[in-house]
Amino acid sequence: MTKQKVVVAMSGGVDSSVAAALLKQQGYDVTGMMLRLWSEPGKEESNRCCTPDSMSQARRVAALLDIPFYVVDAKNVFKETVVQYFLDGYARGETPNPCLICNRKIRWRFLLDHALALGAEFMATGHYVRRMKDEGERINLFRAIDHAKDQSYVLHVLKQEQLAHALFPVGEYPKPEIRRLAAEFGLPTASRADSQDLCFLAGEDYRNFLQRHTPKILTPGDIVTTDGKVVGQHNGLANYTIGQRKGLGVFSPDPLYVITKNAAQNTLVIGAADELGFSELTAHDVNWISGEAPKEPFRALVKIRYSAKEVEAWVSPLEDESSPERSRRVSVKFDHPVRDVTAGQAAVFYQDELMLGGGIIQ
Repeated sequence: MTKQKVVVAMSGGVDSSVAAALLKQQGYDVTGMMLRLWSEPGKEESNRCCTPDSMSQARRVAALLDIPFYVVDAKNVFKETVVQYFLDGYARGETPNPCLICNRKIRWRFLLDHALALGAEFMATGHYVRRMKDEGERINLFRAIDHAKDQSYVLHVLKQEQLAHALFPVGEYPKPEIRRLAAEFGLPTASRADSQDLCFLAGEDYRNFLQRHTPKILTPGDIVTTDGKVVGQHNGLANYTIGQRKGLGVFSPDPLYVITKNAAQNTLVIGAADELGFSELTAHDVNWISGEAPKEPFRALVKIRYSAKEVEAWVSPLEDESSPERSRRVSVKFDHPVRDVTAGQAAVFYQDELMLGGGIIQ
């Protein structure tokens, strides 16, 4: 019987290493593949996704598991797609999440195409998420068993045609069990620390990166209150985040917070804590995991950023005349005002453990 061929997207970390080991154990014909991503000249040693050390670790794991291993050069497409998305988002006064566009266009398009060209039926990653088919053969995504490590948020961009080729072996396990399995398999990555920073920033503050690549983003402008009164000067909108309290340089007897950023007028809007919450938002570029947009408003748990707690809300599809697809935009109305709603981040919708989809906050 011919084994099903799967390419594992390897990073040199423990999760993708265990994913490869589990699939090999389950009888798949496994190949390891790693992306060589763009780094600023001289910072190649610090790009957490593909440092020489990470690549060496991935090669060691592949050799230990006796599977082929390939490195795919994605430097140009990564810079043009992901890094530019990051810069453009800040130029619009948003706080972009480049992991979303990376999953959509690099991992689950560019790398998946390479996997399929190699003759693979599936591509697997070390993401903590669960993939299941329903009775109608539609593929659903559920939150990982380990909610503390759940990564479904960044995978809300996936479509049925991509999910048909996707496997997520570690989503069924809690993180401590993954480390135990890594040790049991004898993998050198068993105790390797998790990385959290954006890979191309190489551990550096994002503002320094912006200063080098798009200094015009950091143009000073007015700080204004919600009623339009000028109370100070900011040193570039990208230096501030929604909800920020410290470092505003404005004297007030009461605490003040960043309420929003107006890129068109280059103004930073600040206000009191009770002005910080949003009762509703609009999200665009919405992707529905099922491939079908809801026709009516529905109740959901909504997550407004990767590390945020889900909150209850009504989600209402909006007709979008500019798109041939129904409901590429939605309105989200929260049961209670929510702080830190930030343009450029994603609003992702859940019903219990099931992820329905999500879109980018406007």
